[in-house]
Amino acid sequence: MTCVLSGKPVFKTQIQNSFVPASRLVDSDLNPNALNAKYAVRGRIPIRAEELRAQLAQDPSSVPFDKIINANIGNPQQLDQKPLTFYRQVLSLLEYPELMDNKAVVDTFPKDLVERAKKMLESIGSVGAYSHSQGVPYLRESVANFISKRDGYKSSPDDIFLTAGASSAVSYLLNLLSLGPQTGFLIPIPQYPLYTASLALNNSTALPYFLNESDDWSIDASSIAKIVQDAKAQGVEARCLVLINPGNPTGAILKPETIADLLAVAAEHGLVVIADEVYQENVFKGEFVSVKKVLSQLKELDRSGKFDKVQLASLHSTSKGVSGECGQRGGYMELVGFEESVRAQLLKLASISLCPPVAGQALVELMINPPTEGQESYELYKKETQAISDALRERSSKLYEAFNTMEGVSCQQPEGAMYLFPSLTLSEKVYAEAAKLGMEPDEYYCAQLLENTGICTVPGSGFGQVEGTWHIRTTFLAPGTAWIEDWKTFHEKFVKQHK
Repeated sequence: MTCVLSGKPVFKTQIQNSFVPASRLVDSDLNPNALNAKYAVRGRIPIRAEELRAQLAQDPSSVPFDKIINANIGNPQQLDQKPLTFYRQVLSLLEYPELMDNKAVVDTFPKDLVERAKKMLESIGSVGAYSHSQGVPYLRESVANFISKRDGYKSSPDDIFLTAGASSAVSYLLNLLSLGPQTGFLIPIPQYPLYTASLALNNSTALPYFLNESDDWSIDASSIAKIVQDAKAQGVEARCLVLINPGNPTGAILKPETIADLLAVAAEHGLVVIADEVYQENVFKGEFVSVKKVLSQLKELDRSGKFDKVQLASLHSTSKGVSGECGQRGGYMELVGFEESVRAQLLKLASISLCPPVAGQALVELMINPPTEGQESYELYKKETQAISDALRERSSKLYEAFNTMEGVSCQQPEGAMYLFPSLTLSEKVYAEAAKLGMEPDEYYCAQLLENTGICTVPGSGFGQVEGTWHIRTTFLAPGTAWIEDWKTFHEKFVKQHK
């Protein structure tokens, strides 16, 4: 029965109104694996930064700074890096193809750019339509051509999965490989916390291997083999080795000889190798060599077949490099050495999400296949990308130098990526103040830095570190150098106050 009150229907239930309403869910009712997952990059310090941003907007005089510097995450365009004109002009034509019927627009855009958009549209159709779950075939072929040219070894489009950034590829792989606590994943320490968070969600075991800070964050392959053996003795089967190269948060670049040693360990113990190579374009010192290239060389040099069964998944993303297109969610995964039955299961996982964003797929093609010399769009593209590279190199150098002038701070020179991971020597007073607030000492330092300068960073405890050491991870993406000077001033006062 229904009656009307003030023009709105009011319904009577046919169930007696004497029931007691059930309680709402609380966190203890939820999946414990989700509760155990932690992601420091967007953890307590960044959450506080957003509160301060709102406070700053409401009452600018209430805080001792005029803006928040988000140095906690590699999000270039949040920190005023301008989108590349080439990318955005092509994307605009893909999103609104009718623009190509407008003579004024066509005459304004470089001719090669318009032709690129037309060719991509022929293969994509509409960016508003689902694509194949593995990605648009034409775009996968372009990625395969890029890898073949980069490494000097053939890549197949059948091995390419276009993904919603590299993070979704990590999720597919860890979801598929995890069999519970008895499954072990070798992850570097310090590491990007996506891996520990994903392992927590899958109730699997992290097997940390420590990077050698005093030797440019190097990896000892023999220690990896020992970890595998020790885990097996504890009933944990090591199944996967994660390599982040260039390193996040360390900025270190793996040498080809080290990669070869690690692949030998993987070949002997049947470890799936995840090569997280999203910073391959961010190189300041030395040279990036892909794990795929080293594996191909080993197969070529060693005819015994020792390396033929190595299973490798290599990841790349449009979020980093000079692209900085984090919000577009473009990336790819290349699979090498996987059995067809396993690849079919990965495709099934990709199919559950239907497909990665099609505009993000297109952006991957633009990233790995930029304008070439002689094309009309080349000069502006070269100018913009060079400016971004030069600015990153300059700021990384200035921040590195600044850290090594601060009392109680030491820092390895960055070779690549977008981060520094300086070590902090902290006083007993810092330990005591942190304990009062239920914080780790490096978290306390980050909190004080934020409250006094507006600079938002992440404590090393969120990435993992050798016990008894303390670090801080920061990007060097923020424009200018005034914030670096602010940090130096803060640090000097902090040390004096906590002696």
